[in-house]
Amino acid sequence: MTDCAEPRSYTVHNAADVSRLINTSARATSNARIIVAIALGGIFLDAYDLGALAFGVKDITQQFALSATQVGIVVSAITFGAIIGALLGGYLTDKIGRYRVFMADMFFFVFAAILGALAPNVEVLTISRFIMGLGIGIDLPVAMAFLAEFSRLKGRGNKAAKVAMWCPTWYVAISLAYLLVLALYSFLPESQSPYLWRYIVGFGALPALVILMIRKKYMTESPIWAAQQGDLPTAVTILTTTYGIPATLGETPAQPILPTARRPWTAYLALFQGRYRKRTLLSSTLSFVSPFAYAAIAFGLPIIISTLFAQSLLTTILVSLALNFFFALSGGLLAVRWVATFGARPLAIAGYGCQIVALVGLAWLGKPHDTLHASYCFGLLALFLFGQGVGPGAQSMVYASLSYPASIRGVGVGLNQTVTRVSSTLALFIFPILTLNLGTQLFWVIACAPIIGLLALVAIVWEPAGYDVDAEDY
Repeated sequence: MTDCAEPRSYTVHNAADVSRLINTSARATSNARIIVAIALGGIFLDAYDLGALAFGVKDITQQFALSATQVGIVVSAITFGAIIGALLGGYLTDKIGRYRVFMADMFFFVFAAILGALAPNVEVLTISRFIMGLGIGIDLPVAMAFLAEFSRLKGRGNKAAKVAMWCPTWYVAISLAYLLVLALYSFLPESQSPYLWRYIVGFGALPALVILMIRKKYMTESPIWAAQQGDLPTAVTILTTTYGIPATLGETPAQPILPTARRPWTAYLALFQGRYRKRTLLSSTLSFVSPFAYAAIAFGLPIIISTLFAQSLLTTILVSLALNFFFALSGGLLAVRWVATFGARPLAIAGYGCQIVALVGLAWLGKPHDTLHASYCFGLLALFLFGQGVGPGAQSMVYASLSYPASIRGVGVGLNQTVTRVSSTLALFIFPILTLNLGTQLFWVIACAPIIGLLALVAIVWEPAGYDVDAEDY
């Protein structure tokens, strides 16, 4: 590969050259930006569909005459499906390629959204949520692979910042879901209010169809993955036409530089070997504790607000929207801006600190009995969501995506998402039970999660932001 600062063309001899070009190039065409945006579009759907039932739990319970245990099963079915989808998606992302998996998973979103909206009973609703979970689980590993492999290592638009963008994208989706709820609540006849959840769930099929069509037009395979499979001509074509890097195919060595070949599924074992063992332990710990606390707070936010403030559904919608849009989203945007400067580890530590203060404060205050105490509770919820956005919400995915090179990135994120969904499933299942039995004292239980995450970051020192992990393949 030539060493000139601004060569007219780069010569690519092997997969390592492709990886270095992606990591060091200052070029970025509109097509590359579109691919990153499409990857984030899938994450948008993940967040929307995960939160779509948040305001409909009470109506679903009444319509289908559900017990507390049945409610937990319905709510957690989507995350249970995501557990299986993440394992499968991580494997397929590395095995058959980013593009094929990315095109296929949208069908899960479309089918499940329509099935859920028309569900005649709780069994069909649960099945639809499980299918939706499969799509979500499959989508995240491939989306993270695209974000990491269509971004350079350092500077503006670097890998850590692009991966961290998943977090504000998530909060935008949640906020838009709340806005949709607000619009439907305002304009639907009162007789349709019990069916509000059906409209919200079914609406998810529309953006999924749009994203599917856009993907078909603009998506390409990851050039790093193509090169690692020995398909250098395709990798060079993608570098030139999509990423805007002028590249030509040079003479290929007799023994090309390729990552170590791994048999199907045994790639997961590599995550627990050698240098990756500690990274996997740290990433898995963050992937468990962060979504446990977030799932309990964010997806239970309507229940928490109604418990703390005893207000109407309209107040619950507005407060939920304000907390997510002004605090969680702002924290996520700052994480994108700051991760290249401060690193993922300091931001994660700071975010956990905010969450510990917020949860301990909520547990100590209990249910507010006047406006002043209610304002304190609002502020503490805002602090928790801001800490989630700037810290573990964004940085746990940076750890998961950038702790492993491209050859095992899919399975790395797949394992991360499996742990994440197990944690979310546990939180969503036990949250209604804890709320019923503990009231506001449940915040003491939730506070254990960020404490464990903070201790893990102190015990295992690893900074993925700015580190060329893809070079470890060669």
